[in-house]
Amino acid sequence: MYSTPDFRKGLRIELNNEPYIIVDFQHFKPGKGGAFVRTKLKNLLNGRVVDKTFRSGEKVGKPDIEEKEMQFLYKDDEYHFMDNANYEQISLQAELIGNSKDFLQENTNVSILFYQNRPINLELPIFVELAVVEAEPGVKGDTASGASKPVTVETGAKIQVPLFIEEGDRLKIDTRTGEYIERVKK
Repeated sequence: MYSTPDFRKGLRIELNNEPYIIVDFQHFKPGKGGAFVRTKLKNLLNGRVVDKTFRSGEKVGKPDIEEKEMQFLYKDDEYHFMDNANYEQISLQAELIGNSKDFLQENTNVSILFYQNRPINLELPIFVELAVVEAEPGVKGDTASGASKPVTVETGAKIQVPLFIEEGDRLKIDTRTGEYIERVKK
């Protein structure tokens, strides 16, 4: 069990038999009455964010959550992953993968959260390197304005990049925002 003094950003708790992660919290000690903690919680099953207030000293459960390092193998109707520790394979539906599919390439190591032995969330590495497969030529003379153009990378995702990027270039991309970071040297 966790108590309100244990609260911190990123702490996973169980509330009403569902797992949540603390997104934000703030302790309050009003002049009258007891202290309390206001929290912003994200439900790990459906992604909804809720505000909840706890009295000081109130206890919440510790969820049955396990995080496993897995490797993405391939995609057919489902996405297939292999546990790096024991080589067992699991398949996940596209709904669970969500927008992560835009940056998921074969042999990428990912972190999968399991709640009560059921996969609930997939976390990509913060940065991935992907090759550009389709890029329009940049317009000459536009470079002073910091202009950008859309390109398609090998996973099918479309991102905005500077005009000097060409087909065949490898890019470092932030998976949290989908933004171009830099061109990777060959």
